[in-house]
Amino acid sequence: MLRENQKTTHRDVVPSVINFLSDELFDGDYKDQPMYLQEIFELLMHTEFGDDIRLRQKMLSCLRTSRNLAETLAPFSEKQIYKACASLKVSQ
Repeated sequence: MLRENQKTTHRDVVPSVINFLSDELFDGDYKDQPMYLQEIFELLMHTEFGDDIRLRQKMLSCLRTSRNLAETLAPFSEKQIYKACASLKVSQ
């Protein structure tokens, strides 16, 4: 059976999220990502491509998810987040 067809559990999801966050930390401060996304989306909305309601809804959803993650991580320093991810990172 393909991995995509297998039923996932909490134990499958959490390591994937940890690996994602750990990889993202190498690209800079994740807490600034919502601001970067907002700037990109605002510029895109002034183009012909940005005049699409479904695309705008997706952009707002993406921005909301990014903000929620940044708010969740806000109480922790970058060093604490990095240390937690590094100690829990699972090799793929």
